[in-house]
Amino acid sequence: MTNTQIPTPVRTFTPPPAASPPSARDRGTRLLAALFLAPTIVGIVVFTVVPIVGSVVLSLFHWNVIDDPTFAGTANYREVFGDSTVLVSFRNTLVFMVLAVALQLLIALVLALAVNGRMPVWLRSVFRSAFFFPLVLSAASISVVMKYLFNQDFGVVNWLLGTVGIAPAPWLTSENGAMATVVLVYVWQQFGFSFLLFVGGLNNIPKEIHEASSLDGATGLRKHLSITLPLLSPTLLVASVVGIINALQVFEQPYVLTNGGPGDSTRTVVMVIYESAFEQLRFGEASAVGVLLFVLIMAVTALQFRLSRRFVHYQ
Repeated sequence: MTNTQIPTPVRTFTPPPAASPPSARDRGTRLLAALFLAPTIVGIVVFTVVPIVGSVVLSLFHWNVIDDPTFAGTANYREVFGDSTVLVSFRNTLVFMVLAVALQLLIALVLALAVNGRMPVWLRSVFRSAFFFPLVLSAASISVVMKYLFNQDFGVVNWLLGTVGIAPAPWLTSENGAMATVVLVYVWQQFGFSFLLFVGGLNNIPKEIHEASSLDGATGLRKHLSITLPLLSPTLLVASVVGIINALQVFEQPYVLTNGGPGDSTRTVVMVIYESAFEQLRFGEASAVGVLLFVLIMAVTALQFRLSRRFVHYQ
């Protein structure tokens, strides 16, 4: 009996086909796409990238607009860290951010759940428009009106409290009252954005999931905590990121309502930037504060996306 060797097949290498040059139609499509993207890219470069780079460079100089800028190195940053007003403004901004964003998301979520329930379509549209309407108004004009409403002596809010036997509250003249008033006015105007996000997120949750949970005995609060919130977590992430970025840059409400007072209890970082640059003509120091605020926003946003890996559930 002889052993028969099976011949090993010879593998030949076939080079990949050469890429054909793009046709005139492909080049036209790419050119059209570039033309559509050009305004956005130019806008981002001109109004975002250039100001950021300019602020970083300007933070290294002393400049009062009148005289020529002089190089200062890190002196502006050392002065910022040694300025108690700036440090208090960062503390106030962080406190405001926590209170405003938490209250804004809570109110928006509760109202979105209520509007998403059983009600006529026309009534749901009315609520959506009414809750979103304050967002299209000017923050400065709203703050002017609210300043009169919360006035301790002749404000409508204290008058209403007096009709039920409650003593007038120092809304704008006490430290805690001023911060609370600024937070309430800000949330009243801003929660409409989060509300619309939550309404859209709730509409994207399949109804079959809620029906199956009802068959398993989940009802009320338990259903929302176990099913609605996990499925709504991507929307919560977007709403919280946008809310925190906006809250860290708050300016109009505390500037018009309290002008940073009483004392420095409601002075925010953007108010310090405005006062340093346009009232004291210290553009280098103002730019240094702006750079630090930018770093803070980026750090908080990065932390949110880092934590989202554990708490955000995608379908």
